[in-house]
Amino acid sequence: MGTLFSPFGTLDEQRATKVSRLTDSHGRAITDLRVSITDRCNYRCVYCRTGNEGAQYAELPIADYLRMVRILVELGIEKVRLTGGEPLLRKGLVDFVRELAKLRTAAGGEPLDLAVTTNGHLLEGLAEPLKDAGLSRITVSMDAVDPATFARITRVPGSFERVLRGLRAAERAGLGPVKVNCVLFRGFNDDQIVPFAKFAREEGVIVRFIEFMPLEEDRLWTPESVVPFQELVARLESFRPLVKLSPNAPSETAVRYTFDDGIGEIGIIAPVSRAFCGHCSRIRLTSDGKLRTCLFSQFDHDLYGVMRRGGSDEEMATFIEQTVAHKEARHHIGEPGFLKPSRSMVHIGG
Repeated sequence: MGTLFSPFGTLDEQRATKVSRLTDSHGRAITDLRVSITDRCNYRCVYCRTGNEGAQYAELPIADYLRMVRILVELGIEKVRLTGGEPLLRKGLVDFVRELAKLRTAAGGEPLDLAVTTNGHLLEGLAEPLKDAGLSRITVSMDAVDPATFARITRVPGSFERVLRGLRAAERAGLGPVKVNCVLFRGFNDDQIVPFAKFAREEGVIVRFIEFMPLEEDRLWTPESVVPFQELVARLESFRPLVKLSPNAPSETAVRYTFDDGIGEIGIIAPVSRAFCGHCSRIRLTSDGKLRTCLFSQFDHDLYGVMRRGGSDEEMATFIEQTVAHKEARHHIGEPGFLKPSRSMVHIGG
């Protein structure tokens, strides 16, 4: 894998190139990048997929993702999260993380904050190799702590036990505290709120509840399916009183809480009832090399197309800057005329 980096120059040569701050027209610094490295998934979660298997969009060679990420880092990206589909399905993932760990931020020359979001099904055997390769953090998508409910959501028998083993392996490997993301869907898994609060306390993980957004493949979303912020807080406080925690960064998406005894951490990500667009620092790169400036974008921007046509690093950087300049001010969920995004979540990358 050592030769993967050679077509793009040494680290010293990369850092000698022009460095600028990636900023949109609303004055927001863009420092976070989500990279989908596969459109495939080994789960068929009911709120996400129709049940169709296989990829809808192409996967690129790992070297191509690496080149695009390097240019984005030179422009100011400091955090890179690898997503899918299910990223642990992608051959070469560990080596990709190892190469990303060699990159340094443009502003301070620091290592990147490298993370992976996974369903955890394959995590048990990969947690330690990923940590050794340079992974900073891991997030596990896990929508129930009741095994039967979990299997009903994923439509994969025995999935809960495998994910739990993977989560614990990540903790042992030093990737903790592991974050656990739970998408709440009223009438389906909202009975898991208090069990998840107990799970956070018992397992030492950070549980983050996410409001169900209109990003699903089946287009099942309605406003009534959302468990909004205030209701969720009230239901958590029926278990134990909450104590609010300070955000880790201005652009943090989760409102953070612990309980009155200081044991356990809960985050609430409420893009529907409490939009946080004003501090958004994120862009996304899809598995087929398209830049998306918002989850709810109506358009893709073909960065890979620039590269495929023989574009230089400078031309790719200019394309990125021009694309980011037109990043949306906010989403319009719940407003008249709202349009669902041109891709569902599994085809964008979380």
